Amino acid sequence: MGTKQNIAVIDIGKTNAKVVLVDGQTLQEIAVETTPNRVITSAPYPHFDVDGIWSFILASLTNFQSRFGVFAISITAHGACGALLDDKGNLAAPILDYEYKGIEETAAEYERVRPAFEETGSPRLAGGLNLGAQIYWQFRTFPEVGKHTANIVMYPQYWAHRLTGVVANEVSSLGCHTDLWNPNTNDFSSMVEALGWRQKFAPVKPASNVLGPVLKNIAAQTGLPTDTPVYCGIHDSNASLYPYLLSQSEPFSVVSTGTWVIVMSVGGADVVLDEERDTLINVNALGNKVPSARFMGGREFELLREGQGYEFNPDDLHSVLKDAIMLFPSVESSSGPFAGRQMHWTHDPSSLSEGEHAVAASFYLALMTLTCLELVGAQGNIFVEGSFSRNQAYLSMLQAMVDCPVSNAEGTGTSQGAALLVVGSQQHTVSSTVQAPSEFTDLMRSYGANWVNKLSTESAKR
Repeated sequence: MGTKQNIAVIDIGKTNAKVVLVDGQTLQEIAVETTPNRVITSAPYPHFDVDGIWSFILASLTNFQSRFGVFAISITAHGACGALLDDKGNLAAPILDYEYKGIEETAAEYERVRPAFEETGSPRLAGGLNLGAQIYWQFRTFPEVGKHTANIVMYPQYWAHRLTGVVANEVSSLGCHTDLWNPNTNDFSSMVEALGWRQKFAPVKPASNVLGPVLKNIAAQTGLPTDTPVYCGIHDSNASLYPYLLSQSEPFSVVSTGTWVIVMSVGGADVVLDEERDTLINVNALGNKVPSARFMGGREFELLREGQGYEFNPDDLHSVLKDAIMLFPSVESSSGPFAGRQMHWTHDPSSLSEGEHAVAASFYLALMTLTCLELVGAQGNIFVEGSFSRNQAYLSMLQAMVDCPVSNAEGTGTSQGAALLVVGSQQHTVSSTVQAPSEFTDLMRSYGANWVNKLSTESAKR
């Protein structure tokens, strides 16, 4: 397929929802609309405000079509989320927020039916981070929901369905720590069969498939041409990975940063993943296994910085290094490689300047990323995309601690990756900048080694 122009990418993140207009020739962003991804806390359980997001999507598409024209629509969305549809295509139940603690009510039962890590590459995670746990809780708690569910679709494909009326699923979302997919056989897991859910799952289609044109009423409402194609869609971290799969030689790693930091290793060392450390097997858009590790880095930075940024000056950097001002995991203790640990500082954080605090927090996130890279056997070039790609303290510490180039990717990897589903597999070069060595590199290496040693000592005492 040749190059296409003006691709509208619907990008639903856990914190914010966006619609991004991407130039299909250059993959540069032309325009962006953003809205908070609101959770409604009323009965029957905390759930996403999908009607609010839907109104936002339609308004953004109308705006983009009026101002620029839209050739095609692609979709990317966060994991641990799916929709239960009735036989008329409406929601059989609100779309559950995976952070809802009530899902733990059936945790013991679910533990007895979920597949082994060796089968799915999916570790047992807290709350509803395993989508299978969500569905199990919903069907057990609200039996009528199970009876009225005709189709289960992943979150990107839910929005594709609203645009086209076509139900589908796709492997990168099915294979995202759901317990629902066996990446070794490229088929549903044994649990899906055992619980009689298989017939409820919509057909699995490639991320780059056109599901259909927009529905006529949507075309009339937005001004989109009636033949505007809508693509199946992709899990957001895998959207970040997709441009690199098309352009880079193995081995390499991609660090996708947002609410979650997802470290994905392609062609790295053969390692045994440790499900207790929040490592897992993701499935990329081509259906291949990707050893991955993760922690809630963006959320941690928000909690630490309380809305402040990552700005600092050289004096801040030097004082953090000289005085060994350190933060140890975990800020968000429900997940990540050090789940269950409570964070602690070597110095009173209230005594730090804003710049020192920003540097120490950024160093912590870089060393957590380093841990994840080691856990998945990462080798070769490292590409950082997303919000942390602009954090110089984070990038400098990461570069100091690894023996390969670290690059910060320009643009939004999720949007570019989703747009590439439309453009096709033509040669694509990722726009990125390799980090230059810092004047503080030696001090950073000493600081990082000290952090690792202190953490190892703490682990031995536990």
